[in-house]
Amino acid sequence: MRRVLSALLGLVVLIAIWEGYKAVGNPDGTVLFGVRILPRADDLSMPHVSEMLSRLGRPELTGGRPVWQVVLSASLFTLGITTVGFLVGAVVGLLLAVAMQRFRIIERGLLPYVILSQTVPLVALAPLIAGWSGTVWPAWTTVAVIAAYLAFFPVAVGMLRGLQSPQAAGVELMRSYAAGWWRTLVKLRLPASLPYLFPALRLAGAAAVVGAVVGEISTGTRGGIGRLIIEYSREATSDPAKVYTAMLGAALLGLVVAALVTLLELPLMRHRRRVSVVTM
Repeated sequence: MRRVLSALLGLVVLIAIWEGYKAVGNPDGTVLFGVRILPRADDLSMPHVSEMLSRLGRPELTGGRPVWQVVLSASLFTLGITTVGFLVGAVVGLLLAVAMQRFRIIERGLLPYVILSQTVPLVALAPLIAGWSGTVWPAWTTVAVIAAYLAFFPVAVGMLRGLQSPQAAGVELMRSYAAGWWRTLVKLRLPASLPYLFPALRLAGAAAVVGAVVGEISTGTRGGIGRLIIEYSREATSDPAKVYTAMLGAALLGLVVAALVTLLELPLMRHRRRVSVVTM
């Protein structure tokens, strides 16, 4: 409940900042030394929040479905792709972290390239992946691969740090029990890595959403929220609130993914705290 109230409070503050700047901001933006440092505050660039919400209830086209139904359908389509990419990226990140923790030479040789992989521009990578796939797999699979590409990095780095977090005394205790590497991993390192894993999973979920949206835009995949943003952007001059409805859908999609990870975190972390109390 506290997290829900905090999220609602943050939303209220964000709306207040938006409407406050729109009320006092310069319609032409604030320019300093020839560089615009603050955006325009006119109705074309920053429509009122009430206008965005009312646009959700009006038809997308004359006689068509309401905008909220179109945005919801596109968001669910992208959510499915994001879920696939997130799961693949999380599994790859976990396996890489375990391998790097087990073998020091793999960590030294592979970790720099794992970090370097995130410096490749996504808009340049997406057409390459689409070109490699050709007609072998559906277009949505390309988007899922892009989402997994962004999702594996925070999981690999966060999980590696978590697996290395147990104190030396705990590791020595497991050795005194003649526990092998696998038993030490299951009984000591994995439970100790949970506080590091779930923040990494939340970052991976957000990264997977970004990868899916950018992948849909770059590859032209239809049906998702990324493609909807492009289509609505063409009407920005005549219907600016419509563009923001698609952006709201993308933002809510990221929140849904983070909430799903949190739902998985709560029982596991509560069980971990209960076990820690009993052990003490």
